[in-house]
Amino acid sequence: MNSKKELWVLLSSFILPIALGTAFFYWNPTAFTGNTVNYGEFVNPIIATKEQDVVFAKGSKGSLQGLWTLAYVTNQCDDACINTLKDMKLTRTLVNENMRRIQRLLLINGTTDITEPGLLIAQPSEALRQQLGRFPNNTLFLIDPLGNVMLHYNPQTLVIKLVLKDLKRLLKLSRIG
Repeated sequence: MNSKKELWVLLSSFILPIALGTAFFYWNPTAFTGNTVNYGEFVNPIIATKEQDVVFAKGSKGSLQGLWTLAYVTNQCDDACINTLKDMKLTRTLVNENMRRIQRLLLINGTTDITEPGLLIAQPSEALRQQLGRFPNNTLFLIDPLGNVMLHYNPQTLVIKLVLKDLKRLLKLSRIG
């Protein structure tokens, strides 16, 4: 009699947590899809870039492969652009030992006379320009080491401390780049 009771206790200890977890998932589906811990908004659907999507300016060699990229997309570089570029430089510095895993990119549709050490300057291809056209001008993007545009930050509500928090979390969890 005790062996049957022990068998049922043992089976229930394995089956009951699975049954409760499944029931919780189906009765409360928003519990797993509602909130995220990131401050930027995910780019959905994801924009996968190719090497020919970014044409680097003369004297600016680079690639979107292998490093995390903070990319600022604009039509012309005005005062807001210069301030954001300074904030991007500060953000890169504030990640301390991980700063070598991050690069900065100014993706501009026109021409610019900005020359800053460590800043990559490029123009988007027509295909990339169309994909990024659904976002407002002067948007900051985070591109992963595989070249996928994954997060964007609204230019009107851009707080560089929140970008820094997202970046630190990604660098801590990432095994690539």
